[in-house]
Amino acid sequence: MIPLSSLEVSIYLFIDEIHKYPDWAKDLKLIYDYHKNLKVVFMGSSVLDIKKGASDLSRRAIIYNMQGLSFREYLKLFHNISSKTYTLQEILQHKVNIPEIERPLLYYADYLKKGYYPFALEQDFDIRLAQIINQTLENDIPMYANMNVATGRKLKQLLAIVSQSAPFKPNMSKIAEMLSVSRNNIADYCLYIEEAGLITQLRDNTGGIRGLGKVDKIYLDNTNLIYNLASDSSNIGNIRETFFLNQTRVKHNVISSADSDFLIENITFEIEGKNKSQKQIKNIENSYVVKDDIETGFLNVIPLWQFGLLY
Repeated sequence: MIPLSSLEVSIYLFIDEIHKYPDWAKDLKLIYDYHKNLKVVFMGSSVLDIKKGASDLSRRAIIYNMQGLSFREYLKLFHNISSKTYTLQEILQHKVNIPEIERPLLYYADYLKKGYYPFALEQDFDIRLAQIINQTLENDIPMYANMNVATGRKLKQLLAIVSQSAPFKPNMSKIAEMLSVSRNNIADYCLYIEEAGLITQLRDNTGGIRGLGKVDKIYLDNTNLIYNLASDSSNIGNIRETFFLNQTRVKHNVISSADSDFLIENITFEIEGKNKSQKQIKNIENSYVVKDDIETGFLNVIPLWQFGLLY
């Protein structure tokens, strides 16, 4: 039996919503330097504030960015249905098998509307999500970027423009004119909104390095945001592409394709409805048609919902 005195004892301190505490990063730095046996786990819902504070904690803290629920995680949390994660190649090789699900499209349709955020289990999900969006645009981003209140309203206008498109192809000059701001500010606004988790900017491969290419399209970050912000004008094609990009980008570098919708590791993906043909990619090697509203795939036709099992 090992004496208790010979064991190294660690003490844990858990802090939630740490971004609401003034100078939290500096205090955590002091805790780290003066209390070596204290292990701190801190969480915050303001991703921008966490990023700002992380610079004071360099070499001291590991920052994890929590992705929203995948379709697989939604199945477990909302319906207690378990599934393993599948690699991209396993999905493309038709190896997905979830015996507990007879009609995956029923669950998938619900996930698109309210499955990305865990708090959808609570009441008034749509109201709460709208409040979070407003808080992010009117308070979190302006505080992070030292903007005034008027600029925060411009951010709301910009997000409204993106949410009503299918998807949005950015024209910086036109957007600047619509918002009555300098063209040079639009790229910064989009970056702030992206870092806050409200949009995703799809880039091409001109930069050669992930994240450095030219922005080709702008999507809302996930399909729950589409239904919340543009329920009356939501486009089914936009919903399909948003789901695919949102679920695949976690483990893969997704870029725009000159010939189709997306390119992942030299694999071309065309996102379509179940009745569309393969005309657009029929002469492209290593290409797949990702179809909505189908439960099983064949040859190079893959069900869209299965890409929600990647993480």
